[in-house]
Amino acid sequence: MKVAIFHDYLETIGGAERLVLTLARHFQADLITTSYDPALPARAGFGDINVISLGTLHPGPPFKQIDASRKFSRARFPGYAKYVLSGNWAHYAARHHHPNLYYCHTPTRMFYDQRDAVQARLPLGRRLVASTWTTVHGTWDRRAVRSCDRIIVNSENVKARVRRYYHREADVIHPPVDTSRFRFNGLGHQWLSVNRLYPEKRIELQLEIFRRLPREGLTIVGGFSKGDRAERYVASLNPPANVTMGGEVPEATLRDLYACCRGVISTAVDEDFGMTPVEAMASGKCVLATDEGGHRETIVDGRTGFLLPPTADAFASRIASLDDTALQSMRDACIDRARQFDVATFLAKMETAVGM
Repeated sequence: MKVAIFHDYLETIGGAERLVLTLARHFQADLITTSYDPALPARAGFGDINVISLGTLHPGPPFKQIDASRKFSRARFPGYAKYVLSGNWAHYAARHHHPNLYYCHTPTRMFYDQRDAVQARLPLGRRLVASTWTTVHGTWDRRAVRSCDRIIVNSENVKARVRRYYHREADVIHPPVDTSRFRFNGLGHQWLSVNRLYPEKRIELQLEIFRRLPREGLTIVGGFSKGDRAERYVASLNPPANVTMGGEVPEATLRDLYACCRGVISTAVDEDFGMTPVEAMASGKCVLATDEGGHRETIVDGRTGFLLPPTADAFASRIASLDDTALQSMRDACIDRARQFDVATFLAKMETAVGM
């Protein structure tokens, strides 16, 4: 039974990209996308996946997002038994591809729960343009979702957003982490942060935390898609000397960083789910995260990490209180917790959902 998977872009390696690559390999599916970096699947450890590109997109918001929506809405790929849609724009393909299943990582946040925050950062003239765009494109978004036969979400947090903004019910299937590939290799001197470099990840908060901790070190790894608001955000960051910006790194390097780091920091605003904490726990590492969203579904406060208010003082105080003995004592609980989100569990549930 041939499966096609539609996904927004394949430009950077993130949780959503790992998820669709995992599905494509398991189902031997064709992966249909836009703005495709041909080197990305191999970098992520999925060099055997067949990718079909719909072409490059117009650079820069909102034209990039409009172009992606248009390309998916005009796509025609008959002859597949099942269609899986993933991302913020791929579900525009739903109307002409049935039976389909939409794996919703979150309703597009700049249209909904983060709309006011995103627009508040813009100059007045651009704010008016952004308000018009998000109103119109948000209407298209809700219309496209009506053609989705079934919705799967990555967390209870996102399930609540889908109910609120789409007025649809959804089933939760947590994203996959191949826990067997992660390992504990001691407690190093550097803390680690793994995330896309977007404002909602609060990278500036991480920098402020470590300005208060000059004897501690932080390595931040992760990339961003060119031609969107992230470029300006990254350019505005001013990391202190004890913070290293490592950019996007290959999977093997990332696993080495997890294995040898002191612990992991995650500061996202109301994280959808968050695969980074699970990968960190699979490596036996404590996670310090904002007490919001998906973090509450993965981290066991006080056993596998700590849920903290989004302030530099709260994080800095907790980091200063954690010695090697305290961090080492969490190792087994972290690994046990991560196994609950293993890739085998994800694939078994997705097989049932897709009807394989």
